[in-house]
Amino acid sequence: MVKLNRPHIGIFGRMNAGKSSLVNVLSGQDTAVVASVPGTTTDPVRKIMEILDVGPVTLIDTAGLDDISELGPQRIAKTREVLDQVNLAILVFSKEISSYEKELAALCRAKKVPFFLVQNKTDLYPAAAAEWDGAEVVAFSCLTKENKPLLEAIKRHLPAASYAHDDIFGGFVGENDEVVLVMPIDASAPQGRLILPQVQALRGLLDGQAVGICLQPPQLPGWLAKHTPRLVVTDSQAFKYVNSVVPENVPLTSFSILFSRLKGDFDLFLQSTPKIDDLQEGDQVLILESCSHSVNKCDDIGRVKIPNWLQKKTGKKLQFEVIASLDPLPQNVSDYKLAVQCGGCMVTRAQIVSRVHRLAEAGVPVTNYGMAIAWCNGIFGRVTEIFRR
Repeated sequence: MVKLNRPHIGIFGRMNAGKSSLVNVLSGQDTAVVASVPGTTTDPVRKIMEILDVGPVTLIDTAGLDDISELGPQRIAKTREVLDQVNLAILVFSKEISSYEKELAALCRAKKVPFFLVQNKTDLYPAAAAEWDGAEVVAFSCLTKENKPLLEAIKRHLPAASYAHDDIFGGFVGENDEVVLVMPIDASAPQGRLILPQVQALRGLLDGQAVGICLQPPQLPGWLAKHTPRLVVTDSQAFKYVNSVVPENVPLTSFSILFSRLKGDFDLFLQSTPKIDDLQEGDQVLILESCSHSVNKCDDIGRVKIPNWLQKKTGKKLQFEVIASLDPLPQNVSDYKLAVQCGGCMVTRAQIVSRVHRLAEAGVPVTNYGMAIAWCNGIFGRVTEIFRR
């Protein structure tokens, strides 16, 4: 099965603790700029590398937690944002554990982010104890350029779920089952390629020895006249038409709803979606994208179509705000009456879950693109059924 998640590992610590040197030793490349001048790393720097028995991971080198320069507060804020994006945190110090590391460790525990500490520069300072406050401490010196102790520690602490082989169909599809993938090629379809959810669904079928049939909407009735597939998966935007031609005895869902389980919190989305009907005139709705893309002002799914569907369904004039990529949520999250999260094909489950749980804790209902569209089209129960059995 294809890996749909790439674990993210954040490197945190004070200025000049050797975070960038650690990244370079781990990756075996001069990825991050290293200098004796404090504050060399100003913004998070990402590097993809391969770890044996884990696969590809993304290392994130962050700015120092003790940056007192004019831009220090902004850099520290960016560093803290990274903590919401990682599956594992490595806290780097040199001479001793200070209030900065203690505060970060407490924050990791509060956010349920696994972590361990690395005492760098043990060629200069005596090695600390192998454990601090219940957390492992790895003694290390970047001068050795020997990354095995770090890699072994990463393997011990990185949650297996962050790099496990995921079944995008949740066990619903078996060997030799026929699954129809309805993939409209319209103005919003990328030129010459498929979108990532379609690619991942196809790979999931191949890995499971199932049979994938790719059709555009007009071809669907003719194919269904001769076949009864195990499942039909469609682009959510084509729900209305596809639902009208797929027999009731054939399960139907969408790529976005597949991803609501794979990358999000399916139960949270399931419980929140009916809250759409509670929206009132002037309510604020947050649209959560998880990638950067050029916006089609006529057909954009998150910025145009979903707002139109929600207003038509509720009969209310609503206010919409879009958060793109992994940009931080607004400070006043509790002001929003609904949030709508995209499928999240470009990010990890941890990044999506961290975002939507913060909203849920603030009392904001959070749904998913596919579920919201299904609710607006009156077929919510049907297209979520396969994961409720």
